[in-house]
Amino acid sequence: MSAFKRKRGRQALAGKKAKKAKFVADGGEAPTGAEQEKKNEVTIPAPVSSGKWTNKERVLIFSSRGINFRTRHLMQDLRTLMPHSKADTKMDRKDKLFIVNEVCEIKNCNKCLFFEAKKKQDLYMWISNSPHGPSAKFLVQNIHTLAELKMTGNCLKGSRPLLSFDPKFDKEPHFALLKELFTQTFSTPRYHPKSQPFVDHVFTFTIADNRIWFRNYQIMEEDAALVEVGPRFVLNLIKIFQGSFGGPTLFENPDFQSPNMQRREIRLSAAARMREKQMVKEMQKAKRDEAKEEVGKDVTADVFLTIADENPVQIQTDAPEPKEVKKNKHKAFKRQRMARKL
Repeated sequence: MSAFKRKRGRQALAGKKAKKAKFVADGGEAPTGAEQEKKNEVTIPAPVSSGKWTNKERVLIFSSRGINFRTRHLMQDLRTLMPHSKADTKMDRKDKLFIVNEVCEIKNCNKCLFFEAKKKQDLYMWISNSPHGPSAKFLVQNIHTLAELKMTGNCLKGSRPLLSFDPKFDKEPHFALLKELFTQTFSTPRYHPKSQPFVDHVFTFTIADNRIWFRNYQIMEEDAALVEVGPRFVLNLIKIFQGSFGGPTLFENPDFQSPNMQRREIRLSAAARMREKQMVKEMQKAKRDEAKEEVGKDVTADVFLTIADENPVQIQTDAPEPKEVKKNKHKAFKRQRMARKL
């Protein structure tokens, strides 16, 4: 189909308006009377494409280099759930974060979800309103993607979600600011070209343990029950900045502890436990040595020992008498004895 035909088709749909139709119940004849006719009239809504796309929110979702497979799958899941999102190549870690604003301007995006990986094990997420701000930095924990959960839900791709927020978001000012930021970022604009005219899943943001828990549920048609679809993750707030990826600090979480400090405390506690075990072993060894010494020494061995009388010390002042030397007869040698016999 050519571009001209597609344009004419959209114009034709846009020109259509809502219509009214009549229906007959139980296969009977059409009722008479003006009031009965009004009751049987059904208004058929106009096509969705006839609406005008006014809220042109576009979200750029990309990351820095050094992310693992779990983060890559999480980004792909968010792009699937948010039809108004765009993707970009990974940003070099040596670049400053202010360059993200330029990338958003090039991609014609006014919101940004930037995932920053550090030490190949810590994941940070930036949510920013580009280019004027505000922006928030989170530590992402407990990530579970769509492929990992394998839930029974199956929502329509591109459908517009409902956003459900915890009542605690309205009690504190920094949570109220985050609520507005989440609303503008995760909500799909009405009449977006890539969105579907259905509402069949819910994004929930719950505050528990001073963290924000993200869940995605599908709305079942039978009884309007909720079935978790995924993905799911936990956001630990670090700071809120006035500008986009920087600027004055509006709020700083006093309860936040960096992963480096947590790992350091774990190492120190393990070292303290090892030192305690070593001290216990040394004490046990010393006790065993003392017990061996006590058993080796016989306490009753000195019972029958008597102290002898001490003899006076005699000092000899005279020279000793010479000893008599016995004079032995000299025996002839064997040779002389043999000669005498001959």
